[in-house]
Amino acid sequence: MLALFLSSSSYPTLSFFSRSVTLNFARRTTLSALTMSMNLKTHAFAGNPLKSKTPKSTDPFSPTSAFESLKTLIPVIPNHSTPSPDFKVLPFSKGRPLVFSSGGDANTTPIWHLGWVSLADCKVLLASCGVDLNEDSLVYLGPKVEEDLVYWAVDLAEDGFVSELGGRKLCFVELRTLMVAADWADQRAMDELAIAGNARALLEWHIVSRFCGSCGGKTVPKEAGRRKQCSNETCRKRVYPRVDPVVIMLVIDRENDRALLSRQSRYVPRMWSCLAGFIEPGESLEEAVRRETWEETGIEVGEVVYHSSQPWPVGPSSMPCQLMLGFFAFAKTLDINVDKEELEDAQWHSREEVKKALAVAEYRKAQRTAAAKVEQICKGVERSQSLSTDFNLESGELAPMFIPGPFAIAHHLISAWVDQAPGDVHSKQQAGVSLSSL
Repeated sequence: MLALFLSSSSYPTLSFFSRSVTLNFARRTTLSALTMSMNLKTHAFAGNPLKSKTPKSTDPFSPTSAFESLKTLIPVIPNHSTPSPDFKVLPFSKGRPLVFSSGGDANTTPIWHLGWVSLADCKVLLASCGVDLNEDSLVYLGPKVEEDLVYWAVDLAEDGFVSELGGRKLCFVELRTLMVAADWADQRAMDELAIAGNARALLEWHIVSRFCGSCGGKTVPKEAGRRKQCSNETCRKRVYPRVDPVVIMLVIDRENDRALLSRQSRYVPRMWSCLAGFIEPGESLEEAVRRETWEETGIEVGEVVYHSSQPWPVGPSSMPCQLMLGFFAFAKTLDINVDKEELEDAQWHSREEVKKALAVAEYRKAQRTAAAKVEQICKGVERSQSLSTDFNLESGELAPMFIPGPFAIAHHLISAWVDQAPGDVHSKQQAGVSLSSL
């Protein structure tokens, strides 16, 4: 079973509508939640601008051509003129991308940016970890032809440390923190998050695929790191980046206008989300939805409707990138029998309950708090914050429940159901039309 959740250290601060809160304020908050869903043009980690299309092998921006240029350049670093196309590298340390922060003051929210470095700076960073730069150290991410650039990623393999580079204070930050800190209404921020997610997935895959699963021989990078191959001449098995497909579903009780939400013991208090689970071999997507729902809650599901999908590169390093496949699933039975080995609890929630949960979670506040945390890390003065502090509320009350933020596909499955007429759900594309009319 896979649960879509955020660590307690990075989850949104909440507020609860006390009786003293005016109706107008409640309406503004609800409208803000709907606007938030409309502003998100694509799911977090999707829409990578470097992955729109792969250039042909003869193109200077292609993996093949760029790799050959890279081999020529590395031996003459730093004494070489700027090539065309030029190369930029995104370093990682233990799954954390290099970033810097800018723009934070008393009136503005800090903005994080990816910490791209030159080949020369990359060589210095690797040397500080006792590693020599070579062409097989780097993984091809893609080009920006209009900027005459090709982008790469590199794993420092150890705890890298960067105090200042090119006048910027740089730091390595967990991708989950960056996910919460990214402004979902800012296309640049979402693009950079998608690039960082793709890079992390590729680098983690390289780490867990060092040896051939067929003969045990050592694997070597090929096609600028986009695949690997067994070095054993009698095997030479090709190995491609791993993607783990996961179904995530909002189970709906049509007759009573309710949705089934679940909790795991590792969730932060009062957080509820969708059911989810890995697809098994020889199983269709619809079968996986029905099986997982039955195994975890004892609910039988009939009709299954696809909504949308989301890359999810922030799981454990043993699974470099999950692909979340989102569905609405309509219940045939209603009695819940929770599998306590998988879930802490599962309950039916009315549309009004879920709508209120969407309204009370301060996702914007969480984004600003996480962005400020990134800035503090880059300044070298990160301050710890307890979970209890995150949930302190002005009214002294606690929200009875809340759901994951807009960076998670669970949020969009749930909010799409809430925003439709009872008994009516659509695909993401259809729902987008309905939301845009609000």
